[in-house]
Amino acid sequence: ITNDWEGQIHPGHMTAALRRKCLTLGIDVLTNFDVTSIEQDTNYRISARSLEIKASKVIICNNAFAKDLVDLETTAGRNQVLLTSPLDNLSIHGCYHYDRGYVYFRNVGNRVLIGGGRNIDQATETTDHFGDTKTIRTYLTKILERHVLVNQEYTIDYEWSGILGFNETKQPIIKEVASGKFVAVGLGGMGVAIGSLVGKEVADLLLQS
Repeated sequence: ITNDWEGQIHPGHMTAALRRKCLTLGIDVLTNFDVTSIEQDTNYRISARSLEIKASKVIICNNAFAKDLVDLETTAGRNQVLLTSPLDNLSIHGCYHYDRGYVYFRNVGNRVLIGGGRNIDQATETTDHFGDTKTIRTYLTKILERHVLVNQEYTIDYEWSGILGFNETKQPIIKEVASGKFVAVGLGGMGVAIGSLVGKEVADLLLQS
């Protein structure tokens, strides 16, 4: 089954482009701002370990981590990712899904990126802690060797993990949870694909309030 319209987005380039656009519009972007609480008095007080800022309205959009700031029925899931060394005569180009979409792989230039497999160890991977496990790494490399890079030598140059946010409806949660407090979370592993639309919808909701 093919879909000619599935695109490949580089999340790093996407984030950098968003940051540049924000700066041209006079929007400040704070990173490493580990929010510990959001309290309401006259305005919202958004507290971190060493800083506090105030806002008349707030959108919480940190997906699986939102449950630490607001009462939501969301579940975290870890997704592990591997990126191979550059390869000569790479035969795959485009995005591929395997095992009901639990595994995803694609080319990144002349490398192969593969990620997922959390379904084979659901108990361990239902977590909001970053990291990797030998079980998932072995599973992903076996898929590479049996189905993607058959009889082709490679090494894993980079590996990392990300935390996905899920909820029972399998639909993103976009709503006002208190006066002036909004959430846009629970993207179900589809954040890169639907994140821009979810952002627009929650921004429209805030502007209309």
